[in-house]
Amino acid sequence: MRQPRAWLAALGAALLVTCVPPLVSGGDDRTTGTAIPGLRVLVPNAPGGGYDLTARTAVKALEEAGLSKNIEVFNLPGAGGTVGLGRIVGERGNGRLAMSMGLGVVGSVHTNRSPSTLADTTPVARLIEESDIVVVGKNSPYRTIRDLVAAWRARPRSVPVGGGSSPGGPDHLAPMLMARAAGVPPRQVNYVPFDGGGELTASILGGKVGFGMTGVGETRDQIAAGELRPLAVTGARRVPGIDAPTLREAGLDVEFTNWRGIVAPPGLSDRDRDRMVALWTELQRTEQWQKALRDNGWTPAFLPGDRFRAFIAAENGRVASVLKELGLA
Repeated sequence: MRQPRAWLAALGAALLVTCVPPLVSGGDDRTTGTAIPGLRVLVPNAPGGGYDLTARTAVKALEEAGLSKNIEVFNLPGAGGTVGLGRIVGERGNGRLAMSMGLGVVGSVHTNRSPSTLADTTPVARLIEESDIVVVGKNSPYRTIRDLVAAWRARPRSVPVGGGSSPGGPDHLAPMLMARAAGVPPRQVNYVPFDGGGELTASILGGKVGFGMTGVGETRDQIAAGELRPLAVTGARRVPGIDAPTLREAGLDVEFTNWRGIVAPPGLSDRDRDRMVALWTELQRTEQWQKALRDNGWTPAFLPGDRFRAFIAAENGRVASVLKELGLA
């Protein structure tokens, strides 16, 4: 009788193994099923810039929330982000690669006449909106935005403005729109582009430009340390923790915000596309990401997948129109 019992016990054990899922599955997918093992995030500008800050902050939140792990972030700067864009477009079908990007890449495609465009990518998600900020060094003679505008009107070319994006990007469009509102012809603006906010900040502190315009998040630490003086923000509302009026409050009819998001290579399988979108969607629900939004003064502006694709198409048309209107394209 022992043999039948032993056989039944073995059969029961086999059924238990095949019918009950393991408590811990292999790989990174054990938490939500949205993790992407081996994920790499390309940053198309230099360390310290807005795309870099957004990518590294988001990746840290993803990892701390347990949504994925060992995500590599790497920089591939050049031509206002279009070098990185070309790399993404060339990685057709790669479901383990994504790129941090934003309004600057939309403009750079036009001004650099890039053969690759955002229409060639797989839009994953828009993540944030952010006001730009007008900043000067701590030793600048400009104490207020009105001081700066008065000097700018008097001698536009002698007051260079630095931005962390190439022509056509947000840090270029913002001062051009501000100039027009201030009565300064955009063609007389002496705009000096830098590859990201890190290089820009160093140039402001070194007195190489009269003032800078870039994302709030890229200047917070230097403002808090007293190295940079904020003069105004470009959005519709003041930014918590920043002692500066809006441009509208200062009498300039300008309202401008930047945005950033994630795209992936073209030609993804449905499974890879859905998993990529799902991962960045799950990020929105984490406490870590919500804290990052507050800490950086970012406005949540989540748009996934096809909704983001439609938004990019609309932004492309808007930027082309603004560049043409300002005589810059």
